[in-house]
Order: sequence, then structure tokens, then C-alpha cells
Amino acid sequence: MFGIDESVPFVSINIAVMTVSDTRTFDDDRSGDTLAERLQLAGHNLADRAIVKDHKESIVAKLREWIAQSEIDAVLATGGTGLTGRDVTPEAFHEVYEKEITGFGELFRVLSYEKIGTSTIQSRATAGVAGGTYLFALPGSTGACKDAWDDILVYQLDIRHKPCNFVELIPRLQENLAPE
Repeated sequence: MFGIDESVPFVSINIAVMTVSDTRTFDDDRSGDTLAERLQLAGHNLADRAIVKDHKESIVAKLREWIAQSEIDAVLATGGTGLTGRDVTPEAFHEVYEKEITGFGELFRVLSYEKIGTSTIQSRATAGVAGGTYLFALPGSTGACKDAWDDILVYQLDIRHKPCNFVELIPRLQENLAPE
């Protein structure tokens, strides 16, 4: 069986949203708005929100800042996952990963293929874990953010989702740091 087990109580987690863009502001950041609205509608807390320039060091710095905050459980980033010279979000994320969640990008592209066909090959969506924090880098389009949330993240960030989910693993993400 897979799906939501209603007998398990929901656990709200704290999620930060990062928009990677040289041009977006909070007034016109539709993709960031989409992620913030959806995570809150699902019952999670919007822990922080930022717009960061398409600059690898700036993205890495913001990720490290949020990873250092033990109250932030996950980061959802939108933008900068394409193929142009300014698209450096995956490189920044890979710089901080302790472990990559390779299946996330693969599954995202499979689901995206059903909606946009072969154009999905241009997405370098990625996910991983660092410092006990889940990190997800999504394309900048509002449609891609909706797809990633509605088809993957809403389930994997819900402790009631069976047979397994990301939330139930949060207490164990830093086991390698525990004293022996």
C-alpha cells in the first residue's frame, strides 16, 4: 500500500523558500509565491524566504546560512536550473550536499515529460541533504514548481505518506555525527 495513512498524525516542518534570479522581486516572484502558498496550505511553516542573485557563491552562502539553522528542515529553491551561463543553482547545491537524492531529479523529469515532452531534458532539478536539512532545487517556472510540489514534495514531506517519506528520516539525517 502507498498513500496517506490518516491514522498517523500530521507533522508540520519548517521550510525556507529561495528564488534564484537576477530580476525577480517579492512583488513579481510567482514561483516563490506558489511554493510558499502550497507548503503552508499543506500545513507546513514558511521558515524564511529570500531572493538570491544567480551567483554561485551567493546561493551557497544562503544555503549554508539556512543549513546552520537547526529549526529549518528543508529548503525549496526555484530558478537557475537550466543550461544558460547564468544557471548555477545545481552547481551551488552540489557544493553543499553531503548526500544527493538522485531519484528526485529523475522522478521530476519523468513527471515533467508527461506535461512538456522532451523539453524536460533542459531541467537540472536536483535534491540532497546537508546538515540534517533537505535541499530541493526546482526550475524557475511556476508550472514546474506546481508539478514538483503537487506530484512529489507534498507526499514526501508528509509523515503520513507510506511506505516511506522524508519527514520520518529527519531525526536520523545526522547519525554520522553522533558520538560512538
